[in-house]
Amino acid sequence: MSLIVMKFGGSSVGTPERMQRVAKRIIESQQAGNRVVVVVSAMGDTTDDLIDQSKLINPNPPAREMDMLLTTGEQISVALLSMSIHQLGHKAVSLTGWQAGIRTEAVHSKAKITDIRPDRLHKELDQGNIVIVAGFQGMSEDGDITTLGRGGSDTTAVALAAAVEADVCEIFTDVDGVYSTDPRVVKCARKLNEISYDEMLELAHLGAAVLHPRAVEYAKHNNVKLVVRSSFTHNEGTSVKEEAVMEQGVVVRGIAFDKNVARISILGVQDVPGVLANVFGALANNGIDVDIIVQSGVQDGKADFSFTLSRDDKEKAVEVIYSIREKVAFREVTSEDDLVKISIVGAGMVSNPGVAATMFAAISELGVSIKLVSTSEIKVSCVIASEPLVDVVRALHTAYGLDTAEQAFVGGPQDRR
Repeated sequence: MSLIVMKFGGSSVGTPERMQRVAKRIIESQQAGNRVVVVVSAMGDTTDDLIDQSKLINPNPPAREMDMLLTTGEQISVALLSMSIHQLGHKAVSLTGWQAGIRTEAVHSKAKITDIRPDRLHKELDQGNIVIVAGFQGMSEDGDITTLGRGGSDTTAVALAAAVEADVCEIFTDVDGVYSTDPRVVKCARKLNEISYDEMLELAHLGAAVLHPRAVEYAKHNNVKLVVRSSFTHNEGTSVKEEAVMEQGVVVRGIAFDKNVARISILGVQDVPGVLANVFGALANNGIDVDIIVQSGVQDGKADFSFTLSRDDKEKAVEVIYSIREKVAFREVTSEDDLVKISIVGAGMVSNPGVAATMFAAISELGVSIKLVSTSEIKVSCVIASEPLVDVVRALHTAYGLDTAEQAFVGGPQDRR
């Protein structure tokens, strides 16, 4: 008998009809001989509605009280789903995150899981129950309710799968797997049968919204097998695991893009030790994350450098930089926010020359300028203007042979077709 963790997102349980369909899907899994733990998100737009209501009461509510409020969304979902399963004649029990034994840091709105005590889960499973757990939440050691932040329900599912030593953790979404790129942008995007943790982690960090990076990290660390599937069909999904079978000749697995990108440039900076430490230390102290960092050559003892960050943080970052001008002398600060980051990802890139050159050539042929570049062993990212995004993604998808199974990129610009 296998033990399976199934996670359903808000869109999968967004209406009573969808809730009932999910209940039937869960029962099918149990009737197939599995013991089942289910993790559920809040229904549809419930979380956004709760946030809007809180702002009508208090525009700047305490983080503790927001966690108390927002966790009710998942509690509604688990109770209704349990009722649906009971209505169909099967046993189920709903649990909050803390009832399921999830312990977290004493941090509100973005806590990390520190421990899971699965005794209650095992007890309920032994009694023949389908166990339904509220995602996105836990409890700190001092007894406060906490939330896990963005992607929290995915992380809950993976963490529970690791704690109960589940055979597989199935993540159900509104798509039937991980695709070579967003199929809404490229109609002929291919669903991947499997993908490695490292490749999925890069894609998730770079803008692919199928799985949250923290959940993939947790799965990799604990060797939890993930399967991304659709809650609306019974199609085979995409397996995420340690080693994925490489298709013959396919070097690039997927193309991701991030629309939430801004660039800041600091010009005429004195080339002395400690400049970068002072700038990025100040940004970090103000909770601002940066991504790509590029410094130009030094002329007359001065240099320019640029970095990318979230658009939401751009104005605050500029303020922080000007606030340390006495410590870090510079001529001026410029910024730009009509940008996107496009990335190619593939574990085979490290041993295949010409992968980056093909990307640069495809972008150049569209007359698009590349503003910044970042690389690792399994990815290349380019920052460009946002307007040609769709054309660039489609061109890259074709250039790397991802449009059809027969096409394959084998290295170098001369091999593009």
